[in-house]
Amino acid sequence: MKLFFCLLLSTSVFAQPAVNISIDLAKHKGPMKPIWAWFGYDEPNYTYMKDGTKLLSEISALSPVPVYVRTHSLLCTGDGVAALKWGSTNVYTEDSIGNPIYTWNIIDSIFDTYVKRGMKPLAQIGFMPEALSTHPQPYKHHWKPGDRYEDIITGWAYPPKDYNKWRELVYQWVKHSVERYGQKEVESWYWEVWNEPNGAYWKGTEEEFFKLYDYAADGLKKALPTARIGGINIAGTSSKGALRWTNNFIKHCLYETNFATGKKGSPIEAILFHAKGNPSIKDGVVWMNMSPQLRDIEAGIKTALSYPETKNLPLIVGESDPEGCAACGMATNPSNGYRNGTMYSSYTAATFARKYELMEKYGANLIGAVSWSFEFEDQPWFYGFRDLATNGVDKPVLNVFRMFGMMKGTLVETVSDRRYPLQTVLDSSVRGKSDIGAIASSEKNRAWIMLWNYHDQDIKESSEKVQVTIKNLPSKKFSYKQYAIDDSKCQR
Repeated sequence: MKLFFCLLLSTSVFAQPAVNISIDLAKHKGPMKPIWAWFGYDEPNYTYMKDGTKLLSEISALSPVPVYVRTHSLLCTGDGVAALKWGSTNVYTEDSIGNPIYTWNIIDSIFDTYVKRGMKPLAQIGFMPEALSTHPQPYKHHWKPGDRYEDIITGWAYPPKDYNKWRELVYQWVKHSVERYGQKEVESWYWEVWNEPNGAYWKGTEEEFFKLYDYAADGLKKALPTARIGGINIAGTSSKGALRWTNNFIKHCLYETNFATGKKGSPIEAILFHAKGNPSIKDGVVWMNMSPQLRDIEAGIKTALSYPETKNLPLIVGESDPEGCAACGMATNPSNGYRNGTMYSSYTAATFARKYELMEKYGANLIGAVSWSFEFEDQPWFYGFRDLATNGVDKPVLNVFRMFGMMKGTLVETVSDRRYPLQTVLDSSVRGKSDIGAIASSEKNRAWIMLWNYHDQDIKESSEKVQVTIKNLPSKKFSYKQYAIDDSKCQR
């Protein structure tokens, strides 16, 4: 049995041929993993604030599986007051003679918020507490949009002056987590060390980072041998420098001497890397570019597959976004104006569809792609931050994740005569006609179809008529619901 119906992907009809999309519910392609159910942000103290708790509750509610959350600065020294691209928990200080003092109340507030909502930390072991830093001053930065990005790099970015104290800090943190949340709960988390060590976030050498990782992993495993840890959330994954870093890290974990134990190898139970697009402004118009983001993901997958020991490991895109600075608004970065409207939502749908294609092409065990977007507490409305809500009001992009949250079961075949081939998007993004495609899944007697109409150029164009054919429906009787994200229907 077949079903035909037509949709309009904007507000008016013009005399042009319909785009044809075919869905075959009998042609299964593998499970629809909820790789979208991963989120992250720079400012950990937003977690337990008014709009932060509201948004986390919404994110948890939209997902049929536990959502993983990653955030920076979980070990930074400070009073816990939130600021752009800054956070602190004050977990580690020392007394006058250098004895450690562990204070868990702020970090407990963060993780309690997650666990209470059934969410799981992708717990980042970083950054360096002031008392352990080899270059502690200056420590807290006062960055604001328009300042040099490098201004955020202060004493927290340096190696520890005592690696044994660093290891013990991790041990005590994990031990405390097990005592507070239970072994089974903490076993369901993922742990990682630092962020983008090949970039500005790490002021040590490559060898010093491997040492940092080894000591952190040793402390983790001593507290909970079954804990899962991976690395290394590299920046610019497809670049030559990043590929060198990633390969050297994998080889170190597999074959080289562990700095902490003196034995061969270091634990690696997941591989993490970053992927970013590159929008620009041309004649006052924003042009998106998803090619760099997807090429980064492809490069990360291919690197993991190149080693027999890592080819089946879980892969996590630790940050997967249209560009690189969530806290840079459109006043200082005009190309970021796309974030307030439906460009961000259609881009998200189109890129996640390609992530599923890359998984299928390479047979990769991709389990998550972190959208580095959350909220910015008490900031101007619709300022152009990369966020899911502004002052408690949801943006259109959040509804894409609500749609993904409805989709279950098995991916099925979709064919569109206007969907760009994967290789074309990898090479040159979407520069001709708009990209109109679908991703679909089915489970028993239910099916879900997501359509998108995307173009890199952020301008309003004429509407497109789409004819959808659904093949092999399990019954002659059916009902359907339609949800839309467009200029008139950005909300549920």
